[in-house]
Amino acid sequence: LHEMNCTLPYEKGQLPLMVLYSVVLIVGIPTNLATIYFTYLQVCRKNVLGIYLLSLSVCDLMYLCTLPMWIVYINSGHRWHLGSLACKVTGYVFFNNMYVSIFLLCCVSVDRYVAVVYAVESRGLRRRKGATMVTMVIVVVVALGHTPVFTMTEGETEGLEKRCFEPGQNTLTVTGFNYARFFVGFVAPLCVLLATNHAVLAKVHASEGLRHEQKARVRCLALAVILLFLICFTPYHAILLLRAISFHISEYNCNFERALYTPYTISLGLSTINSAMNPILYVLASDNIRREILRNMSSLRSSSFFKFRLSDSAQEPRNHSH
Repeated sequence: LHEMNCTLPYEKGQLPLMVLYSVVLIVGIPTNLATIYFTYLQVCRKNVLGIYLLSLSVCDLMYLCTLPMWIVYINSGHRWHLGSLACKVTGYVFFNNMYVSIFLLCCVSVDRYVAVVYAVESRGLRRRKGATMVTMVIVVVVALGHTPVFTMTEGETEGLEKRCFEPGQNTLTVTGFNYARFFVGFVAPLCVLLATNHAVLAKVHASEGLRHEQKARVRCLALAVILLFLICFTPYHAILLLRAISFHISEYNCNFERALYTPYTISLGLSTINSAMNPILYVLASDNIRREILRNMSSLRSSSFFKFRLSDSAQEPRNHSH
């Protein structure tokens, strides 16, 4: 439990965090819904990458759907009014989908790596069945890995104020969980992203059949993917590591927790940006899906123009009768 006289600065960073969550929600919901539609069309056309992108968008959408609860929670001064089970389910969906999303990002990068570096051999390696199985394994493993959320103390009651997964005293279980999230959920995926994108860049740079503009686009995408991952997930996981290490050094330190609390909440907010940006980065960078979007926009314009012309022609006789 917290020391009796230790009150965390719940009011600090409250407004920026609410604004951040709201913006991410406003941008992320429509972009992910659109992405689900376009990637589903690609899956129907037997596009292997489409399976990962569709799964990623569904995962990000579920993740974003927990944000309204967190916005209400923060606006209420970090007071949880929805009950213990609702807190645990919301926390489970939030953290579970964060890591499913991270591992699916790795799948997207590995798939691009195989398609570019082993262009000929990849025809036999990249199968829809394999992509579906990999996605299912990731979802099941991460879901099972986060089941301890339901056995943890989800918050502390201070008078009549109920908290939901606020930082408290580190236990051995929480410390082990933090180490696992740092090394398995952050360091390992980062290494995969760095290695695969570096190999793709090297292959594209050495290719003589690609134009300068095409090489520049691949380079920008690779750098954007790495940069976004670092911005969104490094601060949060660095704080998890600090908390885990502090467990071995000293007893619960109120000043340490107070100093770390606001950076922790902001870093958690930064991690949500990834879910709003994924569709923009990956879907628009996919030639097939970009062509699908342009084709749909073109048909929509043609349909609207056709209806407009029909409307004009229908009105012409009435105009002549006057």
